[in-house]
Amino acid sequence: MSDGNPLENPWLRATQAMLAESLAVWQRVGRLPMLGLQSQRVKKGATPAAVVYDEDRMQLLRYEREEPPRHKTPLVVVFALINRPYILDILPNKSVVRHFIRAGFDTYLIDWGVPTHADRYLTLDDYLNGYLRNVVDFVRQRSGAEQVNLLGYCMGGTMSTMFTALHQECVKNLMLLAAGIDFSTRDGLLNIWTDKRYFDVDAFVDSFGNCPPEFLQAAFQLLKPVGNYIEKPLGLLERLDDEQFVDEYLTMEAWLNDNIAVPGEVFREFVKYLYQQNLLVKDQMPVGRRIVRLRKITCPLLNLMATKDDLVPCAQSEPLNDLVGSSDKRVMKLSAGHIGLAMGSRAQKELWPNVAQWLAERSD
Repeated sequence: MSDGNPLENPWLRATQAMLAESLAVWQRVGRLPMLGLQSQRVKKGATPAAVVYDEDRMQLLRYEREEPPRHKTPLVVVFALINRPYILDILPNKSVVRHFIRAGFDTYLIDWGVPTHADRYLTLDDYLNGYLRNVVDFVRQRSGAEQVNLLGYCMGGTMSTMFTALHQECVKNLMLLAAGIDFSTRDGLLNIWTDKRYFDVDAFVDSFGNCPPEFLQAAFQLLKPVGNYIEKPLGLLERLDDEQFVDEYLTMEAWLNDNIAVPGEVFREFVKYLYQQNLLVKDQMPVGRRIVRLRKITCPLLNLMATKDDLVPCAQSEPLNDLVGSSDKRVMKLSAGHIGLAMGSRAQKELWPNVAQWLAERSD
């Protein structure tokens, strides 16, 4: 043991380091009570937008821009029925829609709203041939364009694919973001959990009506239980003194916990016809009185996938490119998860500028 400077004493240095770390931990813990107040101030959407069309609970947002659009064909973003759509414009530095606005596109986003118990009988026919067709016709009339560009995310991507196959004359370019198409894969837990041997969707919908948001949230959390229930809270605790990290964390958590119910009949159709019977890739998917034929999609197609997606694995999305009738079709993959594909820092830098450029090259 050294007899000189006390600071050269290794035991003393270790004790001081331990005390300093303990003090830092308690300082971070002391910030926890403020997180509740901070989470209540989370903004839902970063870019100014106005409601330009509404029908029942559905609203169509048009994003404001300082300059007139440089492209005649507008973009309509179709989100899922499960979560809120502001994930695509969640923060100024993590906004998908801003890439398209900057690229000169007149950009619209569908907010499906919160279904009530009275909406439990709404079907995919109501959403695709009703609400979505009405939105597309409204945007076409408003812009003077004959067609629209579509960007569909997750469930919204599956819906956009079906819509394009049914109404190809209305769609100029189709972009899909983590969209489920071929449900035969067993790469994802959802495909296993929804197996008809384990899950009676008819009994579920007949009992609950709409699919409860709590059920969906629990299922999503259990896809990665260790990450969601252990690693994520510990990561927050370690970085409570990083204001930007905490702000982004709370914003993301607010969205993750902002689940809404899915209309019962739509949920029944998705589980039974897609997850359990895989009818879309078999050219047997019924939507109202019509059958979806993927070969009828002939417009340019951009299929975006995340290689670490636990919700919609690449094996569920990639087969579409071999099933459509399009000659101009491309796949873009990113090493990210389901949400990171949209708002991750790497996606914002590497993916979305290229996507906006892809669309610009195919737009008038």
